[in-house]
Amino acid sequence: MTIKNELIENEIENQLIISISNLHKIYDPGRANEVNVLRGVSLEMRKGDFFTLMGPSGCGKSTLLNIVGGLTKQNSGSVKINGVELDSLKDNALSELRNLHIGWVFQSFGLIDNLTALENVMIPLDLADVEDSVARLTAMELLKRVGLEDRADHFPDGLSGGQNQRVAIARALANDPEVILADEPTGNLDTSTGLEIIDLFKELAAQGKAILMVTHDVALAHAAQKVFILRNGVVAEEAKDPALNGIQKDKAEIETEKEM
Repeated sequence: MTIKNELIENEIENQLIISISNLHKIYDPGRANEVNVLRGVSLEMRKGDFFTLMGPSGCGKSTLLNIVGGLTKQNSGSVKINGVELDSLKDNALSELRNLHIGWVFQSFGLIDNLTALENVMIPLDLADVEDSVARLTAMELLKRVGLEDRADHFPDGLSGGQNQRVAIARALANDPEVILADEPTGNLDTSTGLEIIDLFKELAAQGKAILMVTHDVALAHAAQKVFILRNGVVAEEAKDPALNGIQKDKAEIETEKEM
């Protein structure tokens, strides 16, 4: 059975998309400079969940994201995507899972400068051996989905920060992954553009994507369904702030200021 078929079967049986159980990550274990970054982190996400993760700099937020994304190994504990234990996969199978079932969005966009928006979005499709003509059609549809079909032939340096992040999101969606991992995706954007990216994530969650976003922006974090704080190696859910939950009002105020 292929990884894709196993994932599909597990998804039918259980809508749990991400399962993190008792996760521990230690840097330089057994040495004088040993650092316990994650101390028994557990978290579950289902289809349509949009969660944000906050915490002080250096607390392990990106480390946790990298472990969930199959880029870094934990010392102990379990991470499952659609019921498939990441530690059980060999390198080729893990690479297949990452490309087909996990989409990444980064603060720095991660676009290749000498490729157009269309070509950047096509990268995951090329890695999945999708026929070029099909890949181009798919990439164009994704750019249309994020409102950039008229910028398909533009290079990153000819696009605004918000447009580059939309290209990055389109690329993350290329193989229709169940999981979107976003590491400070609004960090290089102004407030108004950041809100637009959050709105796009909300739309994707409504379509069934499970989205885990790391951010330092308190207001944007509280626009998600749940907010979690990583502190001293442990994740705890934070109560939603009703004042910050009115983020749409803030956006309306920003739009009004633009018109003045």
